[in-house]
Amino acid sequence: MALIIDGNALAAEIRTEVSADVARLTTSTGIVPGLNLLLVGEDPASTVYVRNKSKDCEKVGIRSTIVRMAATATEEEVVEQVREWNNDPTVHGILVQLPIPKHINEHRVIRTIDPAKDVDGFHPENAGRLLIGLDGFIPCTPYGVLEMLKRYNIETSGKHAVVVGRSNIVGKPLAILLAQKRPQGNATVTICHTGTPNIAEHTRRADILISAVGVHGVITADHVKDGAVVIDVGINRITLPDGTTKLTGDVLFDEVSAKASAITPVPGGVGPMTRAMLLRNTVTAAERIGGR
Repeated sequence: MALIIDGNALAAEIRTEVSADVARLTTSTGIVPGLNLLLVGEDPASTVYVRNKSKDCEKVGIRSTIVRMAATATEEEVVEQVREWNNDPTVHGILVQLPIPKHINEHRVIRTIDPAKDVDGFHPENAGRLLIGLDGFIPCTPYGVLEMLKRYNIETSGKHAVVVGRSNIVGKPLAILLAQKRPQGNATVTICHTGTPNIAEHTRRADILISAVGVHGVITADHVKDGAVVIDVGINRITLPDGTTKLTGDVLFDEVSAKASAITPVPGGVGPMTRAMLLRNTVTAAERIGGR
């Protein structure tokens, strides 16, 4: 049976570390890290995510502010709010919760965020810095996956990693990071996606298999070689025969865990780590901005 990689426990460790860093920063400089979150519309899942992120901030001493805008807000109104925060020295991190209403250009909004306050790591400048190996903000989910590999002493150097999914938020940056000559990197990386014929041919060669496509059950035991490490980034809500719903990942956990050497559960795996690394990025932003 596979080792269960406990994202909840790791996230708790990171929150303890971040709390200590916040206290040191505030004591030495007077700076209280501040994260401002913008929620446009009333998407139920986004509302829960933003509320949980704010609660995480409270736990570690980060000041958080949530601004809610109606789904009818204009693109200019959203951009103007971001610009206001760019110019506010008490705001160190800016997060615009995605998705936003379709009439608003998501890319323009992200480009408006000051890259030094882009704690989600989505701004093109931070994406470019990641690509060429310069310091910048790593998107929180890939950052969380790397931290999991690090803290569980899972070797990546010289290993074959297969990433299923090519999103700008997870798949692409994670593949780049794993391939770079860096800690939790130096792997040979294959990216699979909807255009890849017979994905199982590739995934069965993986020492480290990461699925980030958001499709329940897309990774079965047939996709995994014995002893592989399996990281499940997918979050899906399925309806059970009795009408209740259940949160699942991309991986059929029971059958895959019988073959893997280590595996992340859903829930309780990558999700808590994503939120923890947002806190880490926010403190890093405050340290950098405070040192200007």
